[in-house]
Amino acid sequence: MRFNAQITLKSGESFQGYAPHFEGLPAFGEVVFNTGMAGYVEALTDPSYAGQILVFTYPLIGNYGVSDPSTWESKQIHVKGMVVSELSPVYSSHAATSSLEDWLISQHIPYMTGVDTRALTKCLRTKGVVPGAMMPDKMVPQKFEDFDHIHWVKEVSVKEPKEYGKGDKVVIAIDCGMKENILTCLAKLPIRIKRVPYNYDFTKEKFDGVFISNGPGDPMQCQETVSILSKALALRKPTFGICLGTQLMALAIGAKTYKLPFGHRSQNQPCLDLITKQCYLTSQNHGYAVDEATLPKEWRVSFRNLNDQSVAGIEHTSLPFFSVQFHPEAAPGPEDTQWLFKKFYDSL
Repeated sequence: MRFNAQITLKSGESFQGYAPHFEGLPAFGEVVFNTGMAGYVEALTDPSYAGQILVFTYPLIGNYGVSDPSTWESKQIHVKGMVVSELSPVYSSHAATSSLEDWLISQHIPYMTGVDTRALTKCLRTKGVVPGAMMPDKMVPQKFEDFDHIHWVKEVSVKEPKEYGKGDKVVIAIDCGMKENILTCLAKLPIRIKRVPYNYDFTKEKFDGVFISNGPGDPMQCQETVSILSKALALRKPTFGICLGTQLMALAIGAKTYKLPFGHRSQNQPCLDLITKQCYLTSQNHGYAVDEATLPKEWRVSFRNLNDQSVAGIEHTSLPFFSVQFHPEAAPGPEDTQWLFKKFYDSL
């Protein structure tokens, strides 16, 4: 059985569809879209999507089911809701343990099907991402919850330090909502990793390098992290950031960030390495970017997004500080830039 439902944007537009039940509705969140053809399991479990309603633009989602938790990017689904054009009623994969629908139900995540996701995406691309609500048909929302004030990194960061791996070098990994595959890539290096909460001050401890993870929300909410990073950078230890890590590094050096109109959420974002002039296809998931004009003179843009010319990476001109706005660990997406992890290790 399915019921008529709608997703309504704060800007006034409404798109019709179906919900299998009304559990969890109305559901509120910032409505964003992802254009990936695959990787819905990784996207739904990516902590960077906390507080958002995720619209998949690819017309058929769920055809290969859901694999076991060892392949997830965290222990749970983080989106507020999911919107698709068609949810596959059957799935086929040797690694699948359940259907996407059963998984969503087990995690108490509301979802809608039968939505014109192309029209919805065109609306978001024109007007920018906005708060929205998934609700029963003809229901009128009393108000739209705006989540910009919520400290989402605080919600998804680890609560206590954890240690992984073995090696002579110690890397502090600041968890702002770290994807598990980032940890997997770091763990392949012969280093000891200390994964710490977003507000953990490690600057008086013994360490050889710092890694800053991805995460959700507005980087300006993370003032504690920025303050700690400022002290850490003053120690001149190698520092590497990914996604939100780029924005936090920029804030720590006195630069500014801004919100993108509709963000970058896909696995085919072309980024040019401005040093080597080589172009890479990259996986991205973020809604904020670094304001290039505010970078200090001893910093430079290292990568540029060729779709909109936004900053896709920054680095210091002489010290071992660098970060990228994309995800070299992929999951899903191209693995062409995983050499960045080796670059970080070589700088330790």
